[in-house]
Amino acid sequence: EADLEKRLHELDLRSDLDVPDIPPPTDRTPEILKRALSGLSARWKNWWIRGILSLAMISGFFLVIYLGSFMLMLLVLSIQVKCYHEIITIGYRVYHSYDLPWFRSLSWYFLLCVNYFFYGETVADYFATFVQRREQLQFLIRYHRFISFALYLTGFCMFVLSLVKKHYRLQFYMFAWTHVTLLITVTQSHLVIQNLFEGMIWFLVPISSVICNDIAAYIFGFFFGKTPLIKLSPKKTWEGFIGGFFSTVVFGFIFSYFLAQHQYFVCPVEYNSETNRFVTECEPSELFQIKKYPLPPLFQAVLGWETVNMYPFQLHSIALSTFASLIGPFGGFFASGFKRAFKIK
Repeated sequence: EADLEKRLHELDLRSDLDVPDIPPPTDRTPEILKRALSGLSARWKNWWIRGILSLAMISGFFLVIYLGSFMLMLLVLSIQVKCYHEIITIGYRVYHSYDLPWFRSLSWYFLLCVNYFFYGETVADYFATFVQRREQLQFLIRYHRFISFALYLTGFCMFVLSLVKKHYRLQFYMFAWTHVTLLITVTQSHLVIQNLFEGMIWFLVPISSVICNDIAAYIFGFFFGKTPLIKLSPKKTWEGFIGGFFSTVVFGFIFSYFLAQHQYFVCPVEYNSETNRFVTECEPSELFQIKKYPLPPLFQAVLGWETVNMYPFQLHSIALSTFASLIGPFGGFFASGFKRAFKIK
C-alpha cells in the first residue's frame, strides 16, 4: 500500500508542463483581407475576419443543403474524417508515437472498420430494395455483423503483434486514444445521419441552433460582455451566454416555422431504386400541420390575442434550441480544455 501511494503521489506531481509544446499554426488570413483591415485594432480585426469567414461558411452550408440530402451526408462524413485525423495527429505528437510500428495504419484501419459497421447497418435499413436487386451485396448484408466483428478482431490481433518491448504503455495509451476518438467522432456522425434520414428538418434545426448560439454568444459577449463565465474560456461571458440563449430560442422558433412549410425539409429521406435518387415526398405528419393553440392569460392581456396558429414542431424547436443553448456551449468548453491540456492554439 505504501508503494502504491508513493506511485500515485509521483503521478500527481506530473503537470501539464510534461506535455511537449506543439508549434502554433501559421496565420493563413488572405493577404487582401490583411491589407483591407490593416488600420483596425486587433479586436475589431478579429471581429471582421470572423464575420467574413462565418458568412462564407454559412453560404457554403446553404449550397450543400440546396444540393440535397446525399451531399449533406457526405459533408457529415468528411467532417468526421477530418476531426478524427486532427485528434489522432495530436496523439501522435503528444506521445511521440511516430516511430511505433503499424500504429498510423492501424488507427485508420479501425476507423474503416467502425464506419463499415455503422454505415453497413444504414445501407441495410434504408437501401433494402437496392441491395435485394444485387446478389453480390446480399452476402455482405446477411453476414454484416460477423464480417464487422472479424475485421475488428483482425485489427486487434495486428495491434498485439505490433507491441514492442519498452513501449508497451505508450502503445496502449494510443490504443485507448484511438478508441475514444472513434467513440466521439464516428458515433456522433452516425446518429446525425440517422436524424437526417428522418427528415432534413431534424438535422437542420439542431445544427443551425448550435451555429446560431455560437454566433449570438460571440456578438453579445463582444459588445456587452463583462462577467467571466468559466475559467477554461476567459473570453466567454455570462452576458454572451444569456444573450445567446434567448437569441437561439427565437431563431429556432422562426426558422422551424419556415422549414415546416416545405416537404423538402419535413419528409423522411428515402432512396428510390428506380431513379437511383433520394426523394423527399410525403404527406406531412401532424407535427408539420398548422394548429390553433390557446395563449396563457398573461399573454392574452399583453398581446390581445386569445389563440395563435403555429406548427406543433415549433414547440419541439423550443426544446431543441434550449438544449443547444445550455449544453452546446459545453462542447466549446471541452475543446478549450482539450487545447490547453495539449498546448494547442
